Amino acid sequence: MIKKIIFAMSFIMAITISAQKMNDKDAVAETAEKLRLAMISGEKSDLESLILPELTYGHSGGHIDDAKEFVEKLVTKKSDFLTIDITNQTVNIVGNTAIVRHHFYATTADAGKAPGDVTLDILLVWVKVKNDWKLLARQAVKSEKKK
Repeated sequence: MIKKIIFAMSFIMAITISAQKMNDKDAVAETAEKLRLAMISGEKSDLESLILPELTYGHSGGHIDDAKEFVEKLVTKKSDFLTIDITNQTVNIVGNTAIVRHHFYATTADAGKAPGDVTLDILLVWVKVKNDWKLLARQAVKSEKKK
């Protein structure tokens, strides 16, 4: 009888942990989508609500923005995304950290520059703070083609 109870409890715990991971993966994917939309809109409060003050945001050209510079560039349209399409996204959860990889294709109209297209592969690192996922790090690398 005790073995059956232990087995049942173990089974319930395994299902609970698995469900929690799936809920976290869904929450991270939803938060990544909010970031995509905020980068297009350039709404300061939306952007700030999704990032940590310690954000390090690496561009494919080598420049690294801190949180303030990241938000400022999008709000002032120095970096202006007209569209952002994300494909091939994966989400992996390790404790309270999520690693997201995806392909990023965007059309841009950056202030003082001709309209352009950007094709990148992105790594995002999200950290769970209380019940919210916040962006801690982002790194972009140039991609050969749209995937």
